[in-house]
Amino acid sequence: MKKSIAKSFLFTALAALPFVAAAQPTAMKPVPSAAKEQRMQWFKDAKLGIFIHWGIYAVDGIDESWSFFNGKISYPDYMKQLHGFTAAHYDPQAWADLIKRSGARYAVLTTRHHDGVALWDSAQGINVVKDTPAGRDLIGPFVQALRKDDLKVGLYYSLADWSSPNYDVFTRKEKRYTNDPVRWQRFVSYYQGQLRELSQRYNPDLYWFDGDWEHSAKEWQADDTAKMLRGYNPQVILNSRLPDNGDYATPEQGPPITRPAATYWELCLTTNDSWGYQQRDHDFKTPTQVIGLFADTIGMGGNLLLDIGARADGTIPQEQIDILDALGRWVHQYPQAIYGTDAGVPKDYYSGPSTLSADHQTLYLFVDGKPNGPVLVKGLMNKVVDARVLGSNANLKTQLIGNSVNIPGLLYIDLAGQTLDPQMSVIALKLDGPLKLFKKPYDATTGS
Repeated sequence: MKKSIAKSFLFTALAALPFVAAAQPTAMKPVPSAAKEQRMQWFKDAKLGIFIHWGIYAVDGIDESWSFFNGKISYPDYMKQLHGFTAAHYDPQAWADLIKRSGARYAVLTTRHHDGVALWDSAQGINVVKDTPAGRDLIGPFVQALRKDDLKVGLYYSLADWSSPNYDVFTRKEKRYTNDPVRWQRFVSYYQGQLRELSQRYNPDLYWFDGDWEHSAKEWQADDTAKMLRGYNPQVILNSRLPDNGDYATPEQGPPITRPAATYWELCLTTNDSWGYQQRDHDFKTPTQVIGLFADTIGMGGNLLLDIGARADGTIPQEQIDILDALGRWVHQYPQAIYGTDAGVPKDYYSGPSTLSADHQTLYLFVDGKPNGPVLVKGLMNKVVDARVLGSNANLKTQLIGNSVNIPGLLYIDLAGQTLDPQMSVIALKLDGPLKLFKKPYDATTGS
């Protein structure tokens, strides 16, 4: 991942008002083509993916690639970790089963980070098959396990390779060369060759690119790369870090405050403070925090790509297993409010996260903890046909206050006496038709 340049703030926020229905396009959000909508449908509906950072950096538990790039450790000392990368207890089916339990519908595994160490038997460069005690392809078995569990396959690939003798950048302070088109073309052919290998062997559903910031789309020959990848799989999805060719945006670590302008987007987020395994990092997010971040993300129409980091022997820390299992318990409790939904209402209308059913006739309100009083929804022009806590058959009492001819009233939903989820409950409001929200500016002179 990219630590030196934050990408979380590359998105232009959508104006919260005026707003008729939360999922409608705005002038700032170009309507995707029918072909792209079809390609992106599974991704849009999936909502949750699991990111796995695995590489030689797990041997010493140091920053992946960045530790030598930023001078925290010498390059030779970093590469000594090759000798300790065993994958001795790697169980790809157990990984896939954990991801399935979490409620995720896709996973993304690092095939090669910026350090240039590939996790498959690449014909080019450094790889774990010939250069580490692991001695075998680590990508193929995981791809097979994911597909056995009916999960979509995502492969992370860094465009940059700070180990390649033909790549211009070596560390933050050192460059191998400047302005050498022949040498640069050798590198482009190398990285595109590795992508051909990945496509031919594994045919992923999604490529998660990284390491793009050191060169332009033209220098990366990104258009040719995208064309080549879609030649293998016309339906393959590409993230925004293949410049000018991305299908979706990828804010990193910082959850957006307002809905990003991109039609499709995904927040990638660590379970602690590190992407890869670091034994000293015990700052794990609680399941409640993760669930809250997930609800907030899908409430703005995005996906969450939640990251875990495997040890050098292929085991996953118990803390991360526990987080994924707790998240899975919650996701499997409320699937209808998660999968296949659209973004909910802006927080001017409801202060918490919310989603909409595909037909926009059910509004799902996510309720954090146990509120001290009724839940409030503003500006709802629809009549509520039914209100209930998901998992309960009891109708909730609602009260509409201040309704007038010109302005819809305040809808209060009473949760007194209800059994609520210990982490986050979900209220389903069945509407009399597709969601309509009041958008007329308030006129202080007339009170309407």
